[in-house]
Amino acid sequence: MRRASSGRALWQLGPALLLAGACVLSAQNRNPPTTAQGEWTTYGGDLAGTKYSPLDQINKDNFSRLKIAWRAKSPDASLSMTLPGGAEWTAAPNEIFAELKRIDPKRWRDGAAPFTSNFKATPLMAGGVLYLNSPSSVGAALDAATGATRWVFNPKSYEAGTTTMTARWNQRGVAYWTDGKEERIYWGTGDGYLIAVDAKTGRLCEDFGKNGRVDLMDGLPRAKRGDRDFLNALTYSVQSPPLVVRDVVITPASISSYIITKEQIPGWLRAFDARTGKVKWTFRTIPRPGDYGLETWKDDSWAYAGKATVWSMMSADPELGYVYIPTNTTAPDFYGGHRHGNNLFAESILCLDVETGERIWHFQTVHHGLWDYDNPAAPNLLNITVDGRPVKALAQITKQGFLYAFDRVTGKPIWPIVERPVPASDIPGEEASPTQPFPTKPPAFEYQGAQLNDFVDFTPAIRAMAVEAVKGFKLGPLFTPPSLAGTIQRPSTGGGGNWGGAAVDPDTGILYVPSRNAWSTNALALPDQSLHGNLRYMEARGSAPPRMPQGLQLFKPPYTRMTAIDMNKGEHVWMTPTGNGDRLRNNPLLKPLNLPPLGGDGLTPGPLLTKTLLIYALSAGGSNNGPRLVAYDKSNGRELASADLPGVALGTPMTYRLGEKQYIALTVSGKPGELPEIIALTLP
Repeated sequence: MRRASSGRALWQLGPALLLAGACVLSAQNRNPPTTAQGEWTTYGGDLAGTKYSPLDQINKDNFSRLKIAWRAKSPDASLSMTLPGGAEWTAAPNEIFAELKRIDPKRWRDGAAPFTSNFKATPLMAGGVLYLNSPSSVGAALDAATGATRWVFNPKSYEAGTTTMTARWNQRGVAYWTDGKEERIYWGTGDGYLIAVDAKTGRLCEDFGKNGRVDLMDGLPRAKRGDRDFLNALTYSVQSPPLVVRDVVITPASISSYIITKEQIPGWLRAFDARTGKVKWTFRTIPRPGDYGLETWKDDSWAYAGKATVWSMMSADPELGYVYIPTNTTAPDFYGGHRHGNNLFAESILCLDVETGERIWHFQTVHHGLWDYDNPAAPNLLNITVDGRPVKALAQITKQGFLYAFDRVTGKPIWPIVERPVPASDIPGEEASPTQPFPTKPPAFEYQGAQLNDFVDFTPAIRAMAVEAVKGFKLGPLFTPPSLAGTIQRPSTGGGGNWGGAAVDPDTGILYVPSRNAWSTNALALPDQSLHGNLRYMEARGSAPPRMPQGLQLFKPPYTRMTAIDMNKGEHVWMTPTGNGDRLRNNPLLKPLNLPPLGGDGLTPGPLLTKTLLIYALSAGGSNNGPRLVAYDKSNGRELASADLPGVALGTPMTYRLGEKQYIALTVSGKPGELPEIIALTLP
């Protein structure tokens, strides 16, 4: 294993509807089918996370003619529960949830009962079948041609309580594995289990873990099944699909951020045998004595600190045998007075050996995080040419609007990344890092910092409103720490970039990243003594942010955008606002100004790339200004065509071929009072 010579170096080497039954495995091995074969067997289309398919039947000339081939309600449409007498009752979700609450009024956090509208999964497609899961952790298989249900498996995880509030009733998909004969589907649940079912039947694989389940809380310090946080939510959940490489299953996790004590569950990374569910390896993201990085946790804070895990998607290079893991911040998110030091391996990119979990290299994108700047999306893997030299590259988009680029074999930055001074904290007991890593190339893809010249200036009067709105709040450049008054943080805790991530064209080396010009207020307060916690400061909950009158925006546009970045050169190719932003432009104070497109219609889900198109969902601009799916010219960002959607896109779209037809599938919101659905679009 490669190691750096200095700790200061920026980069370091170093029950189904069918009858229950067991799934049977063969000894044969085979790689899953690929997007070139018309399938989509991982969240990002491939293990590199490109979100790219070479399919081209749907193109700029016919995109606007896309029609809904089929539509299916979320698997949450019919749920079940075990009644006190042992009988199984199946009913609509609202009836199930009402009865569960009647039995135990404290089952869920107030205001956070199961939320079935959050249908964000990107389906997988293998062998003519789509696989996905629901906000309630229900897995399902659908016929890819008709949307008809093949099977449903409901682990009834909602009976355990409200999912951790960092992942409230949130699932983004499942993982697929095959050995060439048998196929399995894996996903994590809201109550912290890893499940394996037979892809053909939906039956639990009884030889995996304990009867098809692995308890992900087993073996984690301070993790106890049934524990609740002070808001009465579970402390450990899963919201993103596992990563399956070779015969290894690596799981993400979501650990409570809403805390009152410094003692929390550490977000160690664990890999499981795809056949047996046995733990293959554990990587301690919060080191213990003898581990690399222990010195970055001063005053023995490693002994009680928590989080520093991966809640989002991951990527892998199976030829190298490496997995690439984007980790999040440690806890508490906004106050580090109990965890002095840089806090490895929080907010880092980790390259690990898939078979052993050995650290190959790492890079920390935020030292001693105070901004909830998790690395939110799977790193994109691509092969590029830099100054005439071929490079196996990794590109990590971030909430803070940076893209960090590395040689994915060695971890060496492709272009220099420099440590630059950042503002100090004025919170007692806090020791913010004096510097943070700034990439020199490519340029940031989103606005950064909140200073007077950043505020909206459509007219002098509107600018005066913005200046007045932020009086009393703390302003400053990127990485200005939280404050008692409240720091205006831009990008916000939600980015910038987020879980939708970027898409990559493997033929050109151009990366496409959607982002939001969003801001948040980062304020701390003394803790409520009635909570009986031990933190010196907590996130100030319920504090009022700056407010602009009449629905105006605080900052200059665009409010959402798409940026194309040539990764061969580290340069932006183009940027375009995503959507006209008519909701904003039609404000009575702005309409007379005849403003250009402002953006603001872009959504958090990611883009889809095909051989000829960049495809992205917008919340407006369709018929009657409804939601739509847009095709852009990859070379210049010009909008080529769009197709109406029946609801707002919730998940990142994918594409597949069945017979002679290409389809685009995605999850969308339902009509008011109705469940969301998955739809498949194709040409007439």
